[in-house]
Amino acid sequence: MPAVASEQPSALKSVLRATYVRRLLVFSQTGRLPMAAAPLALLLFAREEHGLAVAGLVVAAYTAGMAVSAPLLARIVDRWRQPPVLWASALLSAVGFVAVAVSGHGLPVMIVGAVLAGLGTPPLEACLRALWPMLVPPERVAAAYSLDLAVQEVIYVTGPLVTLAAVGLAGPAAGLFAAAVFQLAGVAGFALTPVVRTWRGEAGERHWAGPLRVPKFVVIVAGVIFAGAAVGSLPVIVTGYAEAAGSRSLSGWLLAAQAAGALIGGLLYTRATPGGPGRLPLTAAVFAAGYVPLLLVPEPVPMAALLAVSGLSLPPLLTAVFLTVDRLTPAGAAVEAFAWIITAFTVGSAAGAAVTGPLVSESLRYGFAFAPLSGALAVAAMAIVALPTRKAAR
Repeated sequence: MPAVASEQPSALKSVLRATYVRRLLVFSQTGRLPMAAAPLALLLFAREEHGLAVAGLVVAAYTAGMAVSAPLLARIVDRWRQPPVLWASALLSAVGFVAVAVSGHGLPVMIVGAVLAGLGTPPLEACLRALWPMLVPPERVAAAYSLDLAVQEVIYVTGPLVTLAAVGLAGPAAGLFAAAVFQLAGVAGFALTPVVRTWRGEAGERHWAGPLRVPKFVVIVAGVIFAGAAVGSLPVIVTGYAEAAGSRSLSGWLLAAQAAGALIGGLLYTRATPGGPGRLPLTAAVFAAGYVPLLLVPEPVPMAALLAVSGLSLPPLLTAVFLTVDRLTPAGAAVEAFAWIITAFTVGSAAGAAVTGPLVSESLRYGFAFAPLSGALAVAAMAIVALPTRKAAR
């Protein structure tokens, strides 16, 4: 498609040159860094005095708090403004991280602190997604989503490195303090940006179910859960693969390869036109197919290449998801709708990791089979969403 390719430089450059975009991307990524850094920081801190099962429980408490609060905070943003919610949530999260750091490794305090840190996770991702239509022209929104999703992969590479650096310099508690500082710094820069301060949610009918009152939105949430489960299975199965290969540290390089693939896929997808409803199941099908070659369980170098290929299609799928959510979401519920998608992906990722563990203990191939199967369920859900809506008979 030469016409599409020729638009790529102008699409990407016009998004990056738009007022406040670079600033918002930088501060959004800074504030979201704890999403990748905090789980490792909590794990390393808890492991000083407790076993892996207890440490995993602390991380699970953080993840559960984050999943529960995201739609609730986003609903408040839709009905109010972004800065007050971002500031309040970031401060709550910082209190939680500090509570864990000064807990003396007492399990109840660590669990409560982890829950507070998760509950207070600022909804920066959903807030930024709601701002894109204000920041760029309508024809560039799809490119903006792809760029945002691609750049987001950077935090999953740098987040753990930040934690390891802080822990190496000043001990396990420093990883938690670093997470709180990065989160507050990101929120400060983001919330003080003029376009964030002036943004207001659309007026619309307020409903207790929010965007969940739209049947197709519920289906797309289910599809995102299945897609998240496929992605969430990878850290577990890749760790099992690395251990079988004789080097647990290999897992970090393999997961970095997958993240690099997603970064490349997102940047390349800025060249694409948004497409119609059929784009959603198509991107889901490519996403699911990308995991099939992993069943070959090759040697580490070709496995890294296959993982990179599997990552290419994640940003295009999520871009199609967010564009569809734009079309489905009732007025006045944009931030909450995006938060539900993010929460669905988080919940799916946790479920995928939990299900894949027992499969890996049986066979590596069983573990690798989970992702394409879960991806196929995502394809089915996205195909339903893409079906034309029947008009009610008179």
